[in-house]
Amino acid sequence: MRFSGLRVLKEGLTGNKGWRPHWRDPAPKPEYDLVIIGGGGHGLSTAYYLARDHGLTNVAVLERGYIGGGNIGRNTTIVRANYFLQGNSEFYSHSLKLWEGLEEDLNYNVMHSQRGILNLFHSDGQRDAAARRGNMMLSQGDDAILLGREELRAKVPFLNFDDQRFPLYGALYHPRGGTARHDAVAWGYARGADSRGVDLIQNCEVTGIDVENGRVRGVQTVRGPIRAKKVAMVAAGRSSQVAAMAGMRLPIESHILQAFVTEGLKPVIDQVITFGMGHFYISQSDKGGLVFGGDLDFYASYAARGNLPTVEHVMEAGMALMPMIGKARVLRSWGGIMDMSPDGSPIIDRTHIDGLYVNCGWNYGGFKAVPASGNVFAHLLATDQYHPAATRFRLDRFRTGRGILDEEGTGSQHNLH
Repeated sequence: MRFSGLRVLKEGLTGNKGWRPHWRDPAPKPEYDLVIIGGGGHGLSTAYYLARDHGLTNVAVLERGYIGGGNIGRNTTIVRANYFLQGNSEFYSHSLKLWEGLEEDLNYNVMHSQRGILNLFHSDGQRDAAARRGNMMLSQGDDAILLGREELRAKVPFLNFDDQRFPLYGALYHPRGGTARHDAVAWGYARGADSRGVDLIQNCEVTGIDVENGRVRGVQTVRGPIRAKKVAMVAAGRSSQVAAMAGMRLPIESHILQAFVTEGLKPVIDQVITFGMGHFYISQSDKGGLVFGGDLDFYASYAARGNLPTVEHVMEAGMALMPMIGKARVLRSWGGIMDMSPDGSPIIDRTHIDGLYVNCGWNYGGFKAVPASGNVFAHLLATDQYHPAATRFRLDRFRTGRGILDEEGTGSQHNLH
């Protein structure tokens, strides 16, 4: 089924009764060439690019719940390519390029809006850091503009420019950054993978990984055993638990990241804005709600909900940046389970078990990475060669200490990334 303006108009005038399910609901087959554990954004995009780019369609995506019910629907929808370190910079640049052609590729409206991102800075030191980051972005072929205080005021006059504690010196502006509709991204990739023959199997929790003589043989699930030549673990915040089924201990901690949305308001915020002193970020959705978030809940957890002290911290940061937000009523909040790596950068690699692969450690960068993550992971699964945009995301960097990608210079403590 392809979308068109005429089809949407016709269905709208006839009660939307002509739409068919956008993907099948197949029973699992006894054996596949490749099984992907995790039906979130990264797992679905991996399946899609395996089929589109490598012709591998005897593939199953196993999702313990329903498609789009995990982290892919529990984030603040930000898309950007403003990374500094070599290794991260080219990867997220690759991802942004895929975002820019995604709707045409999938024939699906993922509501990708390149409204621009403003990363505020509040001191001379932060300005220098922003300038360095901007120069790195430009050298990578991306866009970056350093704005002074008055240039920033012209764009966002509603910010608190008179706060003596957190003075606004300016911002690093990334015009090609923006947002996308997280649910639509999952649905678009699911539809694209299914249409190419991939089996998307919902309500199929993996309970074990079968390993024999150092090689993976398949998985055990609540719907029976499934044999596979290769198994890819793409389980986000559950990565450590899934890897443990194969006897592995990943360098991952799981933390909760909360997000919030207000009632619908008239258009007021054109860009995505990040607060350099309060770790607060905000944008406005197409429906008018202000979507915002802040720091992690600083303890390990697998609960998809957060605690009240972090709620208070996020609200305080929002009030410090833009006091007008105090008049908006919060409609709802949610929590995503973040798989935090020691250096704040992802892991895309083979494991020591032949035929077993891992894709995890996305920290705050998971949603914006969805296209590139699936693209480069599919390349690795199909060819056993690292994609040029993801050569630095090796698992062994935590064992050897070589190639650590500490983007924020925070150190090796998971929850600080």
